[in-house]
Amino acid sequence: MSYGNQVQFKVYKEQEKAVVPVSYEELEQAAKEKLDESPYYYVAASAGGEETARANREGFHSWKIVPRMLCDTRKRDLSVELFGKTIPYPILCAPVGVQSIVHPEGEIASARAATSMGVPFISSTASTHSLEKVAAATADESVKWFQLYWSSDREIAASMVQRAEKAGYDAIVITLDTPMMAWREKDIENAYLPFLMGQGIGNYLEDPVFCSRLEKPPHEDLVGAVTYWSQVFGNPSLTWDDLQFIKMHTSLPILLKGILHPDDAKLALEHGVDGIIVSNHGGRQVDGAIAAIDALPEIIDVVNGEIPVLMDSGIRRGADIVKALALGAKAVLVGRPYIYGLALAGDAGVNQVLRNLIADLDLTMALAGKKSIRELDKSLLKRVER
Repeated sequence: MSYGNQVQFKVYKEQEKAVVPVSYEELEQAAKEKLDESPYYYVAASAGGEETARANREGFHSWKIVPRMLCDTRKRDLSVELFGKTIPYPILCAPVGVQSIVHPEGEIASARAATSMGVPFISSTASTHSLEKVAAATADESVKWFQLYWSSDREIAASMVQRAEKAGYDAIVITLDTPMMAWREKDIENAYLPFLMGQGIGNYLEDPVFCSRLEKPPHEDLVGAVTYWSQVFGNPSLTWDDLQFIKMHTSLPILLKGILHPDDAKLALEHGVDGIIVSNHGGRQVDGAIAAIDALPEIIDVVNGEIPVLMDSGIRRGADIVKALALGAKAVLVGRPYIYGLALAGDAGVNQVLRNLIADLDLTMALAGKKSIRELDKSLLKRVER
């Protein structure tokens, strides 16, 4: 009995209790009802008029699965290999910052749940809990990556990737699309930026280079630390030539997150990066941008199998994952769904959201006539006008 069937059996036999709603829409609504307005919209809202966020979903709707019949799919294999390590499912927890605004344990609870499911956790620079504490919450053998927001103080950036390698992370994800924060209308309306309250800056507060720049240690002057953080977060002056600096400070694979243009994919290859994540930050940065799923095929063509290409932005159900993989993504990153699970039920909520996604993926793949991730390709899909 494969994964999806096992989950169905346990649910129908009432051997497991639902701790979060199964449908994404009800999951989001339940989180909205539980959380205060400011933290809810910090997670749920996107940039400007949220056109990009809508485009992400519409993009998935434009691709339709064309199932094949009379295929033996009794035994299924959802595993994929990334940078020499086999992971059981083609799903990673996307780097989501300042998770403490929805649950006190924040990233620690999410990392614990992810590792219990065999899902790699990508720890954000903007975490409330430090990368070392997040790493300690995962199993020793678990796959975990560290996401870097490249500080305008490059020595802080170097320090963080070195700390990540020392703490046992397996790869570095450099987010390119956030050299500054976008115009997010709900956050502006609510005058809400949790970093200014000391949340989401745990990696800075425990970084030796960052602390060396302060007049007083953070525990003596948090306001001073927050003020300095606001001066060094983000770096709009970065160019492709700067990538060499980070490569000098770590032996880990480096992936670039935020690639949408095929010419940028070419430049990534030319500059020797190890992977690409096609992403528009879930619609949170550039309003009116191309949907990530629409950008994916051209980037797959440019990369031509030289390095792995992953995708995020808009993944909500198993069918979305099947479509992304069929279009050439090696794996997908999931963000808001697991954060809503965290808000509603901590570890158990994250665990169940991931479980449901994996089960949905498994059953959708089987019903489409495929028994392994490696069998998914563009022949399974048909594009329709939206």
